Amino acid sequence: MSAQSKPQAQLSIDPARIGRIIDVLSMISVGEYSAERTTIPIDDIDELASLEETLNVFVRELATTRREHEAAVTRLATSHREMEEKLSTIERQREAIRDLSTPIIELWDDILTLPIVGVVDTQRSVEMTERLLHRIVQGKARCVIIDITGVEVVDTMTANHFIKMVNAARLLGAYCVVTGISPLIAQTLVQIGVDLREVKTLGSLKEGLRECFLYLRQHAGTTPTQQR
Repeated sequence: MSAQSKPQAQLSIDPARIGRIIDVLSMISVGEYSAERTTIPIDDIDELASLEETLNVFVRELATTRREHEAAVTRLATSHREMEEKLSTIERQREAIRDLSTPIIELWDDILTLPIVGVVDTQRSVEMTERLLHRIVQGKARCVIIDITGVEVVDTMTANHFIKMVNAARLLGAYCVVTGISPLIAQTLVQIGVDLREVKTLGSLKEGLRECFLYLRQHAGTTPTQQR
């Protein structure tokens, strides 16, 4: 009889062992990795034992990888929540800074004042105008004093911002004056050719308040629409 026709040795395998392997694979497929349920006991040292041990190692490594993944997802979720909280805090702080940098004060009945300090750029001008108009509508203010005593430099763009702010307030029926123009700013505005003839300007906040009192007395009993 030739070597090719030599009968092969038959491996006798307990069906229960095959069943345990199938059970472990089934548990893995549904996400079950507990050691007590997925560890195959190795009772016999034979050809199948190496497969059983390999499967045990695979399940342990898979379980470890899953735990690490879940821990990483948890850390990521925690970091995401912390980031959202920080962003929320930053936004609240930004709102607080805007409120402090643009305080709109009810100086008297029907009189609001907006004291401006520092540099007025386009973005800040838009924010100030929006807040001022909101307060005019909310409080039904009849007079607004825009005080620029704290503004050191006024160029053409800054002056145009003030003019637009005044015109927007007028459209809501509020009488608007600008106070705090220093001699230096007045000279600068003349040199750069800014026309403020349509804007009521006064030297101090006190003068502005007196002007508003006079205006309210003259228009007592009238509505904002009638004032315009």
